[in-house]
Amino acid sequence: MSGVVTGDAVVLGLQPARLPSRALAVLIDLVVVWAAYVLVMIGLVVATASLDEAAVAAVSVAAFLLVLVGAPIAVETLSHGRSLGKAACGLRVVRDDGGPIRFRHALVRGAMGIVEILMTFGVVACVASLVSERGRRLGDVFAGTLVVRERVPAARVLPVPPPPPWLVGRFAGLDLSAVPEGLWLEIRQYLTRARELDPGVGRQLAERLAGQLVARTGTPPPAGVPAEAYLAGVVAERQARDARRALAEAGGGVGVGVGTGAGVWTGTGTGVGTGAGVPGGFGGGGAGVAPAAAVPSGFSPVVPPVQPSAGPRTGAPPASAPAVGSSREDGPPATGFAPPA
Repeated sequence: MSGVVTGDAVVLGLQPARLPSRALAVLIDLVVVWAAYVLVMIGLVVATASLDEAAVAAVSVAAFLLVLVGAPIAVETLSHGRSLGKAACGLRVVRDDGGPIRFRHALVRGAMGIVEILMTFGVVACVASLVSERGRRLGDVFAGTLVVRERVPAARVLPVPPPPPWLVGRFAGLDLSAVPEGLWLEIRQYLTRARELDPGVGRQLAERLAGQLVARTGTPPPAGVPAEAYLAGVVAERQARDARRALAEAGGGVGVGVGTGAGVWTGTGTGVGTGAGVPGGFGGGGAGVAPAAAVPSGFSPVVPPVQPSAGPRTGAPPASAPAVGSSREDGPPATGFAPPA
């Protein structure tokens, strides 16, 4: 990786492209460009058959400059440093500060490419790329550019081995707030690669990391605990705390949502069925027999009639009163309406 400092003083880790990948990209570009140049020359020969030799020579030079020099410059400018060969190889031309190139950068690289690649068959470019620390040819040096790799293989992430069972929960009261992230990363890398190290070297590395961890936490490891097991136990404790924190945050969000929804439609009404609870309030009239179900405002629930029962009860009609709609022996059936006075 190469440290590239941007204009905002940010260090970028870029992987410069080396000679094999750059040579393959240039070879693909040359094959495409020369194939296009041959097709253009065939068309010009047919079109300029009636012209004299001077005119044919002028058209040939113009076609050479436009196809072999102008076309690569235009492609790099429009694609921000990705020609067809570079796109196939996963490369890109960038500025020294990591930004995209412009026309002047592509122009300088194309002009120097005539000397480095076309006139010397790539010898000068190969020698300059081998000598340069970041694999740059002369065109990159004069233009202030760098060819980097865009497709970097992802590193294989190995799981951290679990601590011994007798160490689980032993570091629950350990203060880990002062441990920097860099030290956590070193400990994790050691634990994932401990089996690949020499036993003596791995033991010394574990003791050094355990000493740094003790200096940050202020608590020495338990007596008789190896350094590697101590590191694994502390890392497992940190992972458990992170998992609990994440679950607590997720549970808090869910609880707020459920409580809000329940509060919106909560309502308890009392009465024979004449009071319906509305959102966020209590409704109803009189002493009731059963609570009325809460419904959203704007809806009228259908309440079934309450059947009278024997015995006195608050809100119920007296036992001697005839039921609505019942018939009498000495008169017509009651209609439920009183005649006007």
